[in-house]
Amino acid sequence: MAGEIEATPMISDALVILGAAGLVIPVFTRFRITPVIGFILIGIAVGPFGLGQLVYERPWLSHITITDPEALEPFAEFGIILLLFTIGLELSFKRLWQMRRLVFGLGALELLVTGVMLAIVLAMIGQYWTGALALGFALAFSSTAIVLPISGTHSPVGRSALSMLLFEDIMIVPIIFILGAMAPTAQAEGWEGLVDTLVVGGVVIAVLLIAGRIALPRLFAQAARTKSPELFLAASLLVVIGASLATALAGLSPIVGALIAGLLIAETEYHGEVEAIIEPFKGLALGIFLITVGMSIDLATIWENLASIATAVVGVLVFKALITGILLRLMGARRSTAAETGILMASPSETTLIVLAAASSALLIQPGTAQFWQIVTAIGLTITPVLALVGRAIARRVEPMPELPPEDEGNPRVIIIGAGRVGRLIARMLETHDKPYVAIDSNADLIASAKRRGFRAAFGDASRSDALDKLGIESALAVVLTMDEPVLAARLVAKLRKAYPQLLIVARARDTGHAAELYRAGASHAVPETLESSLQLSEAVLVDIGVPMGPVIASIHEQRDEYRVKIEQEGALSYRPKLRSSTASD
Repeated sequence: MAGEIEATPMISDALVILGAAGLVIPVFTRFRITPVIGFILIGIAVGPFGLGQLVYERPWLSHITITDPEALEPFAEFGIILLLFTIGLELSFKRLWQMRRLVFGLGALELLVTGVMLAIVLAMIGQYWTGALALGFALAFSSTAIVLPISGTHSPVGRSALSMLLFEDIMIVPIIFILGAMAPTAQAEGWEGLVDTLVVGGVVIAVLLIAGRIALPRLFAQAARTKSPELFLAASLLVVIGASLATALAGLSPIVGALIAGLLIAETEYHGEVEAIIEPFKGLALGIFLITVGMSIDLATIWENLASIATAVVGVLVFKALITGILLRLMGARRSTAAETGILMASPSETTLIVLAAASSALLIQPGTAQFWQIVTAIGLTITPVLALVGRAIARRVEPMPELPPEDEGNPRVIIIGAGRVGRLIARMLETHDKPYVAIDSNADLIASAKRRGFRAAFGDASRSDALDKLGIESALAVVLTMDEPVLAARLVAKLRKAYPQLLIVARARDTGHAAELYRAGASHAVPETLESSLQLSEAVLVDIGVPMGPVIASIHEQRDEYRVKIEQEGALSYRPKLRSSTASD
């Protein structure tokens, strides 16, 4: 009959996945547990080693199980691609350049030392040296898909994890090529293929960077003019899929292209809209990836080899946590940051499964060995959220952070984002006039210093909504942004203005151009520090060399008026903003 919809296995699997998302996310959010665990448990239950093995006895179970696990793999890979794309949106080329020491210093050191040390241990227990190297570097990878959603990218732990994970993602393809070249049947062309891939990949990346800077602003500007969310979504998916395919065809990992696409869009004014549109798709696709991880776990096999598997899991976790923590301490990280990051990064990765498959294909390890370590990896991925909780608990014990004083809890107050020099000065002024406040910063050193000086301060990442929710953002008297990070400040202002239309938002601006950007994002007031400091310096020198105060103040007013016009024009504002200073009020 025309119009009938056949209940195909694909539709059945789609219903299972959507049902799992509808069940897992609300329930686990209600109890403040990461949905990561829920999706993995769903995968165990509906996979071939769970209810799926009973389908032949009870056919009705086919409607609540995944009938074709391999068909989900492209969607799982797409989830990781979207994750790297959104990470690129949160970054910028400037911030990535600032992180180069961490990425190519800490990241390279962590992967090399961990891989080599694990290889030595595996060789000592009987693994041949080529297989030991393959297993060592496979287990050295950590999970981008699970770690970053837990840690974020702006806190000290998040920045450290991001730098190591970025380097690992860059090194996936070279490591797989090297394993192929180490195979007993490999020819000399293996190394030549690696060089060719790196050369072609470099050309493709250069083309993406140049073409993206020229084409993307025009593409998204055109999509914005249509005011069509569907066109904006189509343009976003076109960019991320096109860039991923380009790097994949060049022999590099598709996630490299996704990251570059995100970085390019982050440089445009449309990054916020793109991030909001992509977010639901990223969450669902990552959920599918986590379900596939759960489906790979065979509880019966684990039970039969419980002792050896448990020993391997604990050994890998402890070994990686110690090495990563020690390296972070040597690089100057705080004890609490090193401990929390080391434990969070201890589990293997989804990339471990890829490297294990490559090593098995190259005959460097036996299929049974590969299967054993695949189970260890799946268990490690499953317990990563638990490791995150353990890491936070140990970090608090290593370096306890006093809690906020209770007197202002629940009452309206000013929230100061940034506990540095500027933030502390604002806090002191608020104290002078008996106005309640709390400062928040993701730099544990600044928070500890502020608390020692008697300021009300809390550790947290202000870019995460839950951190500001705990401080009472809904009833805040005002939010003051003091950080010297122009891109992050503009994004945070836009996010706050969208969520709280009536909120008073006062932001520190680097210059008049940045002030215009902050006004466009929704700031109530943006104060350009270079302008005001220059005017005050001018006032001091003019008065001290004999110019009367009246003409000096008049000329300062004139200069401020000129900059008002400039900010109004650059920010495309319908009003002329106020520029406040201690010299004169306007």
